[in-house]
Amino acid sequence: MKIKTILIALVALLVSNISLAAPVNINAASASEIAEALNGVGMAKAEALIAYRTANGMFTSAEQIIEVRGIGPAIFEKNKDDILIK
Repeated sequence: MKIKTILIALVALLVSNISLAAPVNINAASASEIAEALNGVGMAKAEALIAYRTANGMFTSAEQIIEVRGIGPAIFEKNKDDILIK
């Protein structure tokens, strides 16, 4: 019984530390909001998204993030359902 309790506690601890993506409007969010919401996107990549948005205007499609240096198809695929542009 004690081992079962310990295993349940360990699983709960692991699950609570998993970072899940959350919908985020990449045309309005701050770098910290983007970094927090998208898997595989830290502050450097989030700041690159902001810089791209500033230089080129608003994103017109979620897939356009692939044009940002440091963000490739794999990151887009992980997050495509959580990237909002409106």
